[in-house]
Amino acid sequence: MDAVFKALADGSRRKLLDTLYEDNGQTLTQLCAQLDMTRQAVAKHLVLLEAANLVATLWHGREKLHYLNPVPLQEIYGRWIEKYERSRLRGLAALKKNLEANQKEPHHEKA
Repeated sequence: MDAVFKALADGSRRKLLDTLYEDNGQTLTQLCAQLDMTRQAVAKHLVLLEAANLVATLWHGREKLHYLNPVPLQEIYGRWIEKYERSRLRGLAALKKNLEANQKEPHHEKA
């Protein structure tokens, strides 16, 4: 988990992840074309992202393709964020139930 947070702490690495999120499975050359960084800088950032398991690579012939791996992010979500979402969803479900119950009750108008 420490490696994930260290990798995410850098804006350039987050930009790389955003780029892969938009178009997954890119080569180093493709990534460099979209970022304002040298090839060496992108390669160094990719090494750290791979070490944090945020990027997975796959060789396709002579090309090395880089893919976003969302699993570590899901683990962060599950550990620190999800519990807050559950209570919000329960609250929304209760609100929906109450609103629907109120709509089913007949309106009594006074004459």
